[in-house]
Amino acid sequence: MSGCVAAVTPFLNNIDQVNGWNVDTDSPEKILMVQVTDHRIGTLVIKAVGQAAYQADYKPRP
Repeated sequence: MSGCVAAVTPFLNNIDQVNGWNVDTDSPEKILMVQVTDHRIGTLVIKAVGQAAYQADYKPRP
């Protein structure tokens, strides 16, 4: 498990509306994809990533 994945795991797993997530660790940007039950929780996900000392931006799927 990469350092960024290990860091965000407890924070993302603590959000009830998150059904699953993964990080593309092959990408230089370390793209995080999150599957949710409520699309209004983007700010919770961004906050959770921030708690792990990383930065996230919300970009909806096309």
